Amino acid sequence: MAIPRLTETERDDALKGLSGWTLSEDGLAIEIELEFADFNEAFGFMARVALYADKADHHPEWFNVYNKVRVRLTTHDADGLSARDVAMAQFIDGIV
Repeated sequence: MAIPRLTETERDDALKGLSGWTLSEDGLAIEIELEFADFNEAFGFMARVALYADKADHHPEWFNVYNKVRVRLTTHDADGLSARDVAMAQFIDGIV
């Protein structure tokens, strides 16, 4: 079953409810860069997101250097942003 891609209106509405997330340059993802106190805190955050991602069967694209984590959410099966990305962003907002 195909995962539906959000319309521009749905995408824009979803972004209004998220904290610090921006639309990617190509318009197909949402992104955020987070800074933590140290590597241990950043890695703990990533571990919590990994547990959520595994249960949701939806995994982020991310990059980590020491205390910084950059997260990009997109749904490859939808060729863009889907409700799954918004749900993960909401989860991330809730734990940051």
